[in-house]
Amino acid sequence: MKKAIMAALVPVVVFFGYQQVGSMDNKMEKPMDTMTEQTRSAVFAGGCFWCTESDFEKVDGVLGAVSGYTGGKVENPTYKQVSAGGTGHTEAIKVIYNPEKISYRRLLNVFWRHVDPTDAGGQFVDRGDQYRSAIFYASDEERQMAEASKKALNASARFNRPVVTEILPIGPFYEAEDDHQGYHKRNPLHYKWYRSGSGRDRFLKMTWAGEAMKMDSKMINSQKKEMAFTIPTDEQLKQTLTPLQYRVARENGTEPPFSNEYWDNHEAGIYVDVVSGEPLFSSTDKFESGTGWPSFTRPLQAENVVEKKDNTFFMVRTEVRSKHADSHLGHLFEDGPKPTGMRYCINSASLKFIPAGDLEKIGYGRFRNLFENR
Repeated sequence: MKKAIMAALVPVVVFFGYQQVGSMDNKMEKPMDTMTEQTRSAVFAGGCFWCTESDFEKVDGVLGAVSGYTGGKVENPTYKQVSAGGTGHTEAIKVIYNPEKISYRRLLNVFWRHVDPTDAGGQFVDRGDQYRSAIFYASDEERQMAEASKKALNASARFNRPVVTEILPIGPFYEAEDDHQGYHKRNPLHYKWYRSGSGRDRFLKMTWAGEAMKMDSKMINSQKKEMAFTIPTDEQLKQTLTPLQYRVARENGTEPPFSNEYWDNHEAGIYVDVVSGEPLFSSTDKFESGTGWPSFTRPLQAENVVEKKDNTFFMVRTEVRSKHADSHLGHLFEDGPKPTGMRYCINSASLKFIPAGDLEKIGYGRFRNLFENR
């Protein structure tokens, strides 16, 4: 469909727009090549991946985006196969971002404002399920945030039709051919005319005119409110924490294994920072590691957990600290079970356990969905 509309609009552009994009001189470094431990990725489908890639790359905190295919069962699909339909794949992008500058919730906010979420048959001029909109989640936390944002958008009555964007578990993501990576930069004239003729920008302008900045501001204020953790003074902590808690959390100590509070705790709930109360880990990700310390396959909220290189004791390890309170939590090892293969080995003394039944009344109600079907 992209080729058809471009042929109708600017046939002269096709001559150089499709012939030179594959040349070695025009190859661009992909953001996947620069991923570090401090970056995260998120996968979205919003119709033409040239457009969704371009839209996300303009967002502060996004380091880049990779165009590709996902959602189907055909291995290593080509653009020709996917664009023809029948593979089950969608054109999608993998967004590489810095979670310290932009949250997953904000990425969802960006996504909704650049698609028609009520169109089940494609996006704008591009028709077929290969162009349908979708959010692909990589964790229960992402699924919950995506479903909550979709529910809120439906409730806003902004559209005359229901929001039909799919929220699906992420599967294999196949990078698209080099010709399609950074297409808006490689072929700006061709891309400009395609986008103009697609109807995307006209729809977005009519739908969000005068509202985008206002709603983005609300999202930012909401996030700031959620992240406004109180950090007591050092003198206050010496009075409220036990000597062991203070030594571990504030002086980088380590508690003894098998004789700490949570190593064999099997109750459902979440673990928060003992100093600030920021959410860190969930019982849904806790496993028996045999080490004598609480062990988790992943954080409950990745943005609240910071990783740092630790060269103490003549070893090179990865230390884990809380983002807001800067509490020493423990260390991260790569010998954990699937699906992550990670083992967050954490001191009980740095944690406070909130039972699932108490989440609502203590102020952590947004995590209650984790335990409703367990």
